[in-house]
Amino acid sequence: MYIPKRFLQNDMNKLKGMMANYSFATFITQNESGLEANHMPLILSESAEKDVLQGHIAKANPLWKNLKDKSEVLIIFNGPNCYISPNYYPTKHEHGKVVPTWNYVSVHVKGIVSFIHDEQWILTMLNNLTDQYEENQPVPWSVGDAPQVYIDKMLSAIVGLEIEIVSIAGKWKVSQDKTEENKKGVFEGLSQEAGSNAHNIARLVKEHF
Repeated sequence: MYIPKRFLQNDMNKLKGMMANYSFATFITQNESGLEANHMPLILSESAEKDVLQGHIAKANPLWKNLKDKSEVLIIFNGPNCYISPNYYPTKHEHGKVVPTWNYVSVHVKGIVSFIHDEQWILTMLNNLTDQYEENQPVPWSVGDAPQVYIDKMLSAIVGLEIEIVSIAGKWKVSQDKTEENKKGVFEGLSQEAGSNAHNIARLVKEHF
C-alpha cells in the first residue's frame, strides 16, 4: 500500500482499534490458481507471545484445500471513507484551485495462516466472535441458545482460521495535506452530511487541526 509520510499511522492502539471496529475484512491469498479474495469477520486475539486474527470459512470453500498451511496472506480492514467536495474548501472562493478527493482509513495486515479443524477450538472462536458482536443487543444471543445437535452439525461444516500477524500498516488519509482553513471547511461540511462515514471522517479530520 502506498502511504505518503503525512498519511502514515503508527499508533498501534489506533490500528488495532480500527481492526476491531471495522472487523469485516478482505482476506487475500495467492496459490497455484492465482489471486483470490474472500470476505469475513476476523477477531483480534492478543497475548504476550503473539497477536493473531481468528475466523472461519465454510468447509465447502476450497480455500483450505488449495492454499498450503502456513502460507503468507494479506488482510485488509477498510475503515470509514467518504467523498470530499471542493465546495468544502474556503480557498475555492479565493482562487478556484481545488479538486475533489476521497478521505479514507485502511489497515493492511500481513500474516501466516493456519487452518484449524479442531471443533473445540472452533467453538471457542465462535463464542468469542458472537460475544463481540452481540454485546450491544438488549438480550445478547449466545451459541448455547441453539440446540446442541444443530451446533454440532454447524461445527462440522466449517474450518477455523488463525493468522499470526507479521506486520500491520495503516493509512489515515484525512485531509492532513490541506491548509488549516480547508481542514475546518471539510470538518464543517462533513458534519452536516447524513451518514456515519462522513461523521467519522469529520472527527478524524478534526484531530489534525
